[in-house]
Amino acid sequence: MTLGTRERIGLLTSGGDAPGLNAVIRAVVKAASGLGWEVLGIEDGFEGLLGSKAYRVLTNADVQGLLSRGGTILRTTNKGHFGARQLTTPPAEDPYVQAVEAMRELGLRALITIGGEGTQRIALELYKLGAPIIGVPKTIDNDLAGTDRTFGFDTALQVATDAIDRLHTTAASHNRVMVLEVMGRHTGWIALHAGLAGGADIILIPEIPFDAEVIAEKVRHREENGSSFSIVVVAEGARPRGGSEMYLAEGRLGGIGHFVGDAIHQRTLKETRVVVLGHIQRGGSPSPYDRLLSTRYGAAAVKAAADGVFGEMVSLRSDEITTVPLAEATGHLKMVRPHSDLVVSARSLGVSFGDRR
Repeated sequence: MTLGTRERIGLLTSGGDAPGLNAVIRAVVKAASGLGWEVLGIEDGFEGLLGSKAYRVLTNADVQGLLSRGGTILRTTNKGHFGARQLTTPPAEDPYVQAVEAMRELGLRALITIGGEGTQRIALELYKLGAPIIGVPKTIDNDLAGTDRTFGFDTALQVATDAIDRLHTTAASHNRVMVLEVMGRHTGWIALHAGLAGGADIILIPEIPFDAEVIAEKVRHREENGSSFSIVVVAEGARPRGGSEMYLAEGRLGGIGHFVGDAIHQRTLKETRVVVLGHIQRGGSPSPYDRLLSTRYGAAAVKAAADGVFGEMVSLRSDEITTVPLAEATGHLKMVRPHSDLVVSARSLGVSFGDRR
């Protein structure tokens, strides 16, 4: 591919897909075009910087119709060759060194990295090697530190809340307990927000280990007080008190929904059904809020490149877009605080978190 002679920036999408990725790509291309810059879309995440390099020039024509389109036109990978960097690796074999050299060869003024904590951790390592990096926060789990909100979360929340609404009607019709397992490997933001928005009776999150007997007591209490059905929302990373995360036979995280459903049935004899929402939460068209947030993030990333602000991630703070050091966004996750306003509000409404306070 023949590259032009204009100022040039690159962008890539890395980690799990999320609604709004294409909206960020669109915003970056349109904002860069307004500055007369050329944009290279690096394909397959950071892997596209290795070997023969996989990229394409993106123009305004290429991003038409992307605002409402799910997924990412650049495709995405997880860590790939970019695991924890080993300082003993010879430079010629170090994928981080190779990626920085590729950026120099491509003549990139900046590289915009769109992704979650793992992506920004890789970006930070590249920045330490001298690469001009700007991060954009993405994850449906909303667990990335350094920002109030990540794009993708609002769409996932809407999908999960809609599922709870639908489960309410079938649960009430059949006097059942309905257990909905949602995403949330390490944090319970989706489960907590959707559970509150959907009127769940029990919400189980990784930050508050649960006791199966306490859950059963809640179901029995509702039955005794005239409510013949119950709605349980459980994050995939929730765990019983004294236990750990649960994994399927093939080694993937999962199974907690069925564990909870079986525990409830065994203790209450209530008819119980389990629904695992899975990847439906991260697919499809982004919500209006996520389209707007993604657009703001993309435009802000280009502005940071124009201002020479590198080693930072664009961030939402009190409804204003700013930047924070990549180091602030990596190394730890933004967890639900067990005594936060959201949890306290839920408890005051009678929601059980499966624990004895």
